[in-house]
Parts: sequence; structure tokens; C-alpha cells
Amino acid sequence: MARRRRHEPETALITAVTHDGRGIAEIEGKKVFVGGALRGERVSFIRRSYKRNFDEAELLEVHEAVADRITARCAAFGRCGGCVLQHVTDEQQRAIKFQALQDNLQRIGNVVPERWLEPLHAPGWHYRRRARLAVKQVPGKGRVLVGFRERHTPYITDMHRCEVLAKPVDGMLDALSEMIGRLTISARVPQIEVAVAENAVALVFRVLDAPGEADRALLREFGAQHGVRIYLQPRGLDSVTLLDPDQAAEPLYYTLRAAQLRIEFDPVGFVQVNSEINEKMVNQAIDLLAPQPQDRVLDLYCGIGNFSLPLARRCAAVLGVEGDAQLVRAAGHNAAVNKLTNASFRLADLGKIDGAEGWLHDGWDSVLLDPARNGAAEVVQHMHRIGARRIVYVSCHPGTLARDAGTLVRDQGFRLEAAGIIDMFPHTAHVESMALFSKA
Repeated sequence: MARRRRHEPETALITAVTHDGRGIAEIEGKKVFVGGALRGERVSFIRRSYKRNFDEAELLEVHEAVADRITARCAAFGRCGGCVLQHVTDEQQRAIKFQALQDNLQRIGNVVPERWLEPLHAPGWHYRRRARLAVKQVPGKGRVLVGFRERHTPYITDMHRCEVLAKPVDGMLDALSEMIGRLTISARVPQIEVAVAENAVALVFRVLDAPGEADRALLREFGAQHGVRIYLQPRGLDSVTLLDPDQAAEPLYYTLRAAQLRIEFDPVGFVQVNSEINEKMVNQAIDLLAPQPQDRVLDLYCGIGNFSLPLARRCAAVLGVEGDAQLVRAAGHNAAVNKLTNASFRLADLGKIDGAEGWLHDGWDSVLLDPARNGAAEVVQHMHRIGARRIVYVSCHPGTLARDAGTLVRDQGFRLEAAGIIDMFPHTAHVESMALFSKA
């Protein structure tokens, strides 16, 4: 018999919370997810969507709040889809993310680490050095909106600043809105890529029509006034150029201080968004891998050399493998910039390897994995061919880490020696983590 759909406010006790900040109430044997409610709170809510096994609800009122609830710092919180945990203390945010990692390892991978690593964390505001801002001229608002998408809708949040964006971009949204509104192509600018390096701030404007000289003058004036570099992207990523391409510009870069490295990157290339956490993450990965001077290390999904190059400071040889040709070139360039001759890089689609690749059999002592959200399922099936004694796995999705951990432990003869969370994205639902596997 179908349950009656409720359209009136209800009150219930929240008995659990998901990693993305939704409280869970159990009502007549069915779970109801209430956005923004915390475990232990008694709340009122109204159901907004109905599923077979659960319903989604909107929080109306908190009658009994728990001590971990705080006032969100951002005026757009609750509407903006960027952050979902600003109403929770930093410590409880990390506890929620740790619970997500622990639950995934046990439920999906059927594994438990021998020890838990201390969470990696840093100050949670103005940390985001890479972002994609949506742009849209909205006549009903009387202005151009610049910001992140709303939670659960495709619309752009009406926001005036962002507390997690790195300075000075955090307070630049209104100025961008005003300037874009004056462009003749204002309706043809759908997004802005943000890249905050140690030496410069880059804004890449996606332009569907070429800006005329008057528009170029406005963009040039904005760049000079705010001290930022302006780039244009008329087509794909390979079309990105400086607004005035004849002007020489030093490459964007960040440094890894412990390894004394300068890592250069392009304004739309991938870098870890949180510079302080990235440095801590790299240092912890190297400490766990514990490379010896004579060791040979394989870095899979190597990107621009974020792990490969500091590893090369500590061991005899590093091979970085990556499926994106542009990233492979950037990694090789960064090795040359830092005068590292024991780091080499090659292009390979790691989602399609079959175990016969010659480089898999070149005698590697340890492996570092840093895959995208879909994990490294194809790679871990061939770990026995590599023969490494230690693996450090850096993950941006606890579910795929858990799946691959189960394969390594059950099928490949490894122990899950340690695991822990990395709070790369404070106030968001992203769960980053790191795990150490040793040959059993």
C-alpha cells in the first residue's frame, strides 16, 4: 500500500547526518533527508520531493539546537551550492567527513585501516585559489549575476562576495558584475575561470563573441584597477590567450617549500585548490611512502608533477604517468624548471591499461595514486605486476577509494596500514582522503 504524501509541516528528531549536511529523520519506517539539520536536533520541516526509499525535505525551524550549530559566515549560505556545512563547527565538519570515509571503507571495501591518520586541515576561509564562476545577465535582477550555482537549481546565486575564494577575488563579484554589464557582449560571457597564483591573479573570460575595442578597453581598465591578468577564451581550453598577447607575462606558479620547488601552471590547468593543504598533503604522502635514495617510484595520474617532483628530490627515479597530453608536457616543463633529471613523464590512458605495458614492469619500489573521482579500478588490478611494496592512494571520493582498497587487500595481497581525511574543501561536502597500503 502506497504511503500518503505529506504536504504539511512535520516535527521530528534528527538521528543521523550525511556527509553533505543533510539530517536524517526516520518516520514510519522511511528516511527523510532534511537539509541543514544536525544529529540530535528536533526540527520542523516540509517534504519537497518523494522517492521510493526516502524523501527530501526543507528545514523550517530548529526547535532544539545542538552545540555544534553555529551561524554561517556567508550571506549567501543556504542558497549557494558551493558550501553546505557553514552552519557546523570546523571540528564537527571534519568529524562528518571522517565518518563518511570510515563508513565507505567498511560498507563498500569491507576493510578497516590498522590506524587512523590525523586529519589534515588549515584555516577555512579564503583558501580557494581555483574556481569557475558562472555569469549571466538577469533583467529581472537588474544586473549581471556572477557567482556559483544555487543549491539544487541551475540558476546563479545572487551573491556579492564569497568567503572561501582567495583574496582579492573574494570581494570582486560586484565589480565584475558592473564591468561585464557595460560590455557590448555582456550576454555572451557565460563564465570566468579564476586562478590565484603566488605571483599573480588570473581571470579567464569565456567569450562566445569576440570583444570589440571598446570592450577590450573596459577589460584592460578592470585588470589595471584590480591588479589582475585578463585572459580570453573564445573556444576550447587551447584557445586561452592574454587580452594583450604581446605583453610578456611570467608564468603562474606556486611553491612547495619543503622540497624547494616552483610548480608552474596555466590559468585553466588543474591545480589543487587549497595551497596550504596541498603542501601538507604532499609532505604527508612522501612521509608515508618513505622513499629511500635508491628507490624507484611510479606516480600514476601525475598531473603537472605535484607529487612527482618532490618525490624526485628523495629517490633515484620517478616516472609520472598521465592521460592528458597537456599535463604531461607541463610536468616535463616543471622538471626542467627545477633542474630535476631523474623525473620523466609519459602519456597513457590509465583507464585502459591491460598489464602488458612495458613501463609497468620496470621495477618500481613504491606507487603513488592520485586519480579523479572515478578512482583507479583498472590500475589496482595490475598491482601484482608492478611489484611495489608500498602504495599511497590520494582520493577525492571515499566510495571509489573504498572499492579500490577492497581490491588491493582481497586480491592483490596488501594491508591497509593507515587512512585519514584531508580537509581540502572546508565548509563543503567534498571528502578528500589518503590511504597507505603495504605488501602483506
